[in-house]
Amino acid sequence: MNRELVTGLAQLSAEKGLPKEVVGDIIARALKRAYGAEENIDVKVDIQTGAFKVYLLKTVVEKVEDPKSQIQLSSALRIKPDVQLGEVLPMEESAAALGRIGAQTAKQVIQQSLREAEREQVFAEYADREGDIINGQIDHFEAGSAIIELGKAKAILPRTEQAPHERYFVGQHRKVLVLEVRRSIHGPQIIVSRAHRGLVKRLFELEVPEIYHGQVEIMGIAREAGSRTKIAVRSRQPGLDPVGACVGQRGLRVQAISNELGGERVEVIQYDDDSQKYVANALSPSPVIRVDIVPEEKTAYVVVPDRYLSLAIGKEGQNARLAAKITGWRIDIRSESEVRAETEPEPEPEIVVLEEAVEPVTTTAEEDEAAIRDDLVAEVEMESAMADEDELEEEDRALLGGKKKKKDR
Repeated sequence: MNRELVTGLAQLSAEKGLPKEVVGDIIARALKRAYGAEENIDVKVDIQTGAFKVYLLKTVVEKVEDPKSQIQLSSALRIKPDVQLGEVLPMEESAAALGRIGAQTAKQVIQQSLREAEREQVFAEYADREGDIINGQIDHFEAGSAIIELGKAKAILPRTEQAPHERYFVGQHRKVLVLEVRRSIHGPQIIVSRAHRGLVKRLFELEVPEIYHGQVEIMGIAREAGSRTKIAVRSRQPGLDPVGACVGQRGLRVQAISNELGGERVEVIQYDDDSQKYVANALSPSPVIRVDIVPEEKTAYVVVPDRYLSLAIGKEGQNARLAAKITGWRIDIRSESEVRAETEPEPEPEIVVLEEAVEPVTTTAEEDEAAIRDDLVAEVEMESAMADEDELEEEDRALLGGKKKKKDR
């Protein structure tokens, strides 16, 4: 192993961003392995100049039994006059003693160790950035997952962490959230996301200085990636409007975040320690008439104006669903007319008094026959009376006719 090789490795380590101390340790371990695991070896590396020295560690003894690990006292006294029995004496060894096979072994160990050290450094770097936003460029796709180039490493954007409404293509630059960093046989595996609600939080911290400096605090986020997000904020500084600070002048701040999320709708609401007010704020943009909290049921019963019922519920229940997520309450929404119909007493039914019914008269069979006979007799008498009247009329007409003839004569 010559000085030029070590210098080249030092330059390589500088390109990979590895500390010089790490390179020195890698070279030392490689040389120890090249000499053999049974040898006691100490390696001193000057990473600045690329020079290194190899020392064989031998124990001072009266009689040598193992020349590889022991040295006779008389020989040791010539190297170090005050040496003592049992002392470990470092003996400088030439790198040429490694031989060609040993040099190749050392080279392979150094290369492998450099790769492992680079992977470990990448793991340590990105493990500390879990939950942070990083910028990357889409390199290619594997089984639906987008592979993002980060520079020293590559990240995986799984299909489940992709926003449903977004389209990805090779060469596209994206801001992603680091979800998890784990070790694998191929090096550190970095899992990133575009659908996690933490991405919204980090974007607000980047876009809103009041949040970054702690003047405004994010209290909760409910997100349905690609469609809609609600974020609750409160002020930690008197006189500061947290919602206005997040929205920005003419909505520029929240619009920038929405654009970064591919046009996703982002709503900022006011957090309140009063659960009733908080639930009412969470159902924005719908106005709320009343909120009744039942802690035992973990439910908030909400009354809204009739014409705003559909707005409070939202398309496919989205507004109510996001409000429930961000507040932690189960929300039951009803219209004002529905509640009024349930609370008003039903009108008493009117009582109609019917006329007193006449009791039916019951008769016997003999009484019925007598009544029939009486009706027949009355009918006969009436017919005879009518006949008599007709005869009298005829006689009167006859008399009147005779008188008229006499007068004519």
